[in-house]
Amino acid sequence: MEEKTAKCSNQEWLDQVYDKLLVKMKAECERVGSNIPYTTGEDGKYHDITETPWGKTPDGGTHVSFWTNGFWPGMLWQMYEATGDEAYKTAAVGVEERLEEVLKDSESVGHDLGFLFLQSSVANYRKTGNAQARQRGLVAACELASRYNLDGRFIRAWPGPRHNRMSEMMGGGDIRGWMIIDCMMNLPLLYWASRELDDPRFTKIAVNHARTAQKYIVRPDGSCNHIVAFDPDTGEYLTNPGGQGYKQGSSWSRGQSWAVYGFALSYRHTGDQSFLDTAKQCAHYCIANMAVSGWLPLVDYRQPAEPLKYDSTAAMCTACGLLEIAGHVDENEARFYTEAAYQILRACDAKFANWDPEQDSITTGGTFFYHDPTGENTEVPIIYGDYFFIEAILRLKGKSLFEW
Repeated sequence: MEEKTAKCSNQEWLDQVYDKLLVKMKAECERVGSNIPYTTGEDGKYHDITETPWGKTPDGGTHVSFWTNGFWPGMLWQMYEATGDEAYKTAAVGVEERLEEVLKDSESVGHDLGFLFLQSSVANYRKTGNAQARQRGLVAACELASRYNLDGRFIRAWPGPRHNRMSEMMGGGDIRGWMIIDCMMNLPLLYWASRELDDPRFTKIAVNHARTAQKYIVRPDGSCNHIVAFDPDTGEYLTNPGGQGYKQGSSWSRGQSWAVYGFALSYRHTGDQSFLDTAKQCAHYCIANMAVSGWLPLVDYRQPAEPLKYDSTAAMCTACGLLEIAGHVDENEARFYTEAAYQILRACDAKFANWDPEQDSITTGGTFFYHDPTGENTEVPIIYGDYFFIEAILRLKGKSLFEW
């Protein structure tokens, strides 16, 4: 079967995957409903985030502010757009209503408000025109804008004491002046709010942050830092901590994917050619590295040869970014980026896909960060890998809902 799939055309492969996706997601929606999944348990099934360490507070309580919690409703809205099945809509709205508690506690979440509310509230509003969903999205955008550092011209990644664990995980120290490449994917929440409110301030914040990222995060060869640290009082650049990749100065693959897709989206929303050029620069770096590793992304493109660690989530997001770039260039260029996206998606389907409708998650092989002492977050199913895989497939089928 794998040999036959490898020999079929891109269109044949796409049609086959889409048919399997319909079966898999219908079964998952029936099982999961308005629970909020992150990864699967030992039983191969999703469990609500509040039943996992990622949904626990230090005092033993629960929360739904983890940054990945918008991706399941994002998947549901994508499937609702593709199929019209009301079950997807019902489950997505149920998750969105749970996420409203995040907006009542701004200390519980950092810059990830875009990840949380673009795929839930804003997707709902775009598809249905729901006024409450619009209001949730606008409140989230205001919270995100409030994180802007005027002197440094960047959006601060994380809040204070509750996120000391992020500081510990990624090198320690004062995190008040940290910005990270991931935020490029949250900026579309601000672009959307600017249009909704006819208020240029949100776009100005987003553009300034993107330009700071161009200057301090993206390197001349198209590789990226994960984190850059500024003096929070003066805005002066200080250093670039290692982050979730192999080490300081290396090239964390998911961060690379955020750059590819994030800068392409900033181009879509602003028309600033430099953003498209930066997206291409980062895309070419990713393509060159994946082309020599069977179109599969390492966790870090500069990691040691052993042990060999992959991150399928980086592949899925990179593919979506390449398809976004393809929509903004001429026909010849578009073929190049689209073909690269197909190569990535097909390689990951062959190595990581699980199409058994009795088990949850489509793709295994997701790695949260390189230095995982437990191994529990290395090459496992992770919800955002599935989101970007679904988005890419539906984009190629002409059935996707634009959620950014």
